[in-house]
Amino acid sequence: MSDSIRSAFHGLHEARGATFADEGGWTWVDSYGDLEHEYAAVREGVGMWDLSPLNKWAFHGPDAVEAVQRVHANDILGMEAGQVRYGAFLDEDGLLIDDGTVFRFGEDHVWVMTNGMERAEYFGDATKGLDVGVEYLGAGLPSLQVQGPGSRDLLRQITDVDLDALAYFRFIPREVRVGGAPVIVSRTGFSGELGYELFLAPEHATQVWEAVEAAGAVPYGVGIIEAVRVETGMIVTGYDYQEHERSPFDLGLDRTVALDAEGEFMGKEKLREMAKEPPNRFRTVRLEGTVLPDYGARVRAGGEPVGVLTSPALSPALGPLGLAVLRADAAEVGQAVEVDTPNGPIDGTVDVLALYDPKKERPRG
Repeated sequence: MSDSIRSAFHGLHEARGATFADEGGWTWVDSYGDLEHEYAAVREGVGMWDLSPLNKWAFHGPDAVEAVQRVHANDILGMEAGQVRYGAFLDEDGLLIDDGTVFRFGEDHVWVMTNGMERAEYFGDATKGLDVGVEYLGAGLPSLQVQGPGSRDLLRQITDVDLDALAYFRFIPREVRVGGAPVIVSRTGFSGELGYELFLAPEHATQVWEAVEAAGAVPYGVGIIEAVRVETGMIVTGYDYQEHERSPFDLGLDRTVALDAEGEFMGKEKLREMAKEPPNRFRTVRLEGTVLPDYGARVRAGGEPVGVLTSPALSPALGPLGLAVLRADAAEVGQAVEVDTPNGPIDGTVDVLALYDPKKERPRG
């Protein structure tokens, strides 16, 4: 039997015939049996995804905000209550440990989301001397993503809050009602679409899930996530980067590195130097053919290695694609490249990051 953590929604998934995959210490839903239907829900209607396996931490105490600022490259000190910011968690050399969002409730209460589960020692070492406690929330804070063009209209049916007043990358720093249950609602998500995240207590999982599903949302799993995230340029640790190997600039996170803000974070001065002339750029590569390269496949231009394809995917909307870290002089849109595969190289063309919606107009809509 797996030792992976199961979310509070697990029994609901089983009842709906889900298949599962274990990764990163958690049991994830892989699919409910119809990937085409699940993908279409996110891109055309409303999908719902159990993202409880996103690792969540609570920073409590007078120095909570400063503690998060020490490890995060975005401007955490400048956040308002109810604001969410995304960016990189760094080491002393300005290289990524992880990436994720920060939710500020107040000066003494902050939520932090990470890909990795093993972050307690990192947070503890980085915040020594500060009056702050760091708690891993684990299965105690289930979360449900409600994503897609119809997500606002759907949630309007089952919530008591004015969703029109909730701006992009904002959350309501108090419990509201969704399906009659107390929930924290955030206008964020991992889809590149208009969407929301719901955070709740485990005892309300069934009530909230059934309310969202009854309103018309289609459950989906990680089986469609590679296509969704590659289309929209979203990164995942262990796939697009390994710890201590990449700078935020390598991964297209330039705008999340707050070099001119007041806060001090690990690696800030080294990143200030890197920012003058980043050696690599993060791009989408459109691929030819029907066989996808492996993760980490070599990318060449004119026969010379110029980078790596970090994450390949077959997009139902855009065809075969990959995210790639490319040498800056080979990262111009339109650059012809070749990507190694076990069966020999295939042709590709460099294109913009977030190919599905480069200006992020859909989630802001």
